[in-house]
Amino acid sequence: MGGIVARVQVLALALGAPGLFLVALLDSSILSLPEIADLLVIWMVVQHKQRLVLYATSATLGSVCGCLALYFIGRKGGDALVRKRFKSSTVDKGLAAFQRHGLMAVLIPSILPPPAPFKIFVLLAGVARIGVGQFATAVAIGRGARYFTEGFLALRYGDQAMEFIRQNGTTVSLWIVAGLLVALAGYVLWRKAVTLARR
Repeated sequence: MGGIVARVQVLALALGAPGLFLVALLDSSILSLPEIADLLVIWMVVQHKQRLVLYATSATLGSVCGCLALYFIGRKGGDALVRKRFKSSTVDKGLAAFQRHGLMAVLIPSILPPPAPFKIFVLLAGVARIGVGQFATAVAIGRGARYFTEGFLALRYGDQAMEFIRQNGTTVSLWIVAGLLVALAGYVLWRKAVTLARR
């Protein structure tokens, strides 16, 4: 497995943004390449600062596509498939999280850095038959926030950005989640105000 990861990493570096898309797609679907996409975003931004948006967007789109593949596996295979792969108690907790929190059960894990679990929530989103558009939007927001934050940290801290994330990843992630919740609340209030003004 280590040889495959090394080859994928070399290929991604050679291809640039398309390689980053490929790594994020594989990591979010069938393979597990922990931290590789994160490291590549940071390293590539350090090398080419003006391409931050390109690299973060490539990683985000790759992750969304990979998650959609896993989502449809969960949707087609259903509860039995997920219970074969994960403990029943873990599956029950995950499904309960979807019932209580809806899409936030995908959004929050998508922001958290490794080794926080994520794939089980993607599969369970398929099992729970969350809307495809809503699911893809949640993943895009979560992963986009994560990769763009890493890109900006790379601009500030250079090669030390990954070490900063390892030490402060949970705190940074929680601040991102809080910011997204505030933005969402603001959007909901704005929509209500616009609707009331039209009446």
